[in-house]
Amino acid sequence: MKLDILVPIHTYPDGNADKFALHVAAAARHLEADVHALVMVAEFPHVSSALGNILIDIPSLISGAKAKCRERGSAVIQAMETETGRLGVSWRTTKTECFPGTFGDAVTNLARYHDLVLVGIGPDDVTPQATAEAAIFGSGRPTLLVPENSPPADFGHVMIAWDGSRVAARAVSDARDFLQRAQTVTIASVTDEKALPDEDPGTRLAEYLSRHDIQATVARVQSRGRPIAETLQEHARETGAGMLVMGGFGHSRMRDFVLGGATSGILKDLRLPVLLSH
Repeated sequence: MKLDILVPIHTYPDGNADKFALHVAAAARHLEADVHALVMVAEFPHVSSALGNILIDIPSLISGAKAKCRERGSAVIQAMETETGRLGVSWRTTKTECFPGTFGDAVTNLARYHDLVLVGIGPDDVTPQATAEAAIFGSGRPTLLVPENSPPADFGHVMIAWDGSRVAARAVSDARDFLQRAQTVTIASVTDEKALPDEDPGTRLAEYLSRHDIQATVARVQSRGRPIAETLQEHARETGAGMLVMGGFGHSRMRDFVLGGATSGILKDLRLPVLLSH
């Protein structure tokens, strides 16, 4: 059965860049997957203030913003059509109109009927970050984040961030399709950031993967006081890994979901493709 990737296309306030299409096509080609592009056009509440409409032409501003959304969505879809066609990737597109604050809910609900969510993260737009956070913790599906302004990844070398936790184990399971296709798999455990469940959890994971015909090497990494997200991403880049796999950490505080430091750091400073799973 072919995999089906859900790709949210953000159009507000800045929207995804055209370069995002390169990442989508490369990932789909690597996984031999189909793509479902969901174009999200921003909806805005109606304002009934007569004075406000006199001072500022609110309906005109809303109309202009929605037109800009449709224009950005069309540009990204055109780029995606070009890139997927070039690589022979099957794809389809649908559109939804919703308030920007509910983009994450729309993606989360639809993601449950797909195998993977692929979110393009730009350097300044926080909206895709919020969508990614919602998908990671609410969809029950793995989420692949890609830095859309960087060149498409080579998924031949995959690095696993391993601390022996439940979410790390879930991420390894959810990354199985990438791991089985990789030529090189590295297991990296940060040894000076927190207590690990045993002396050498990386070796135990490598033994488990070998029983599934996935050969992996083990690396012990030290953060030396650096943020964990920076430590992991920099080690991945230094060793030539094109993708990082890690668990999405977070915990509930009353009704809000609070991100763990590593997950927050990845979302705010994404340097290479990262598959997060909770």
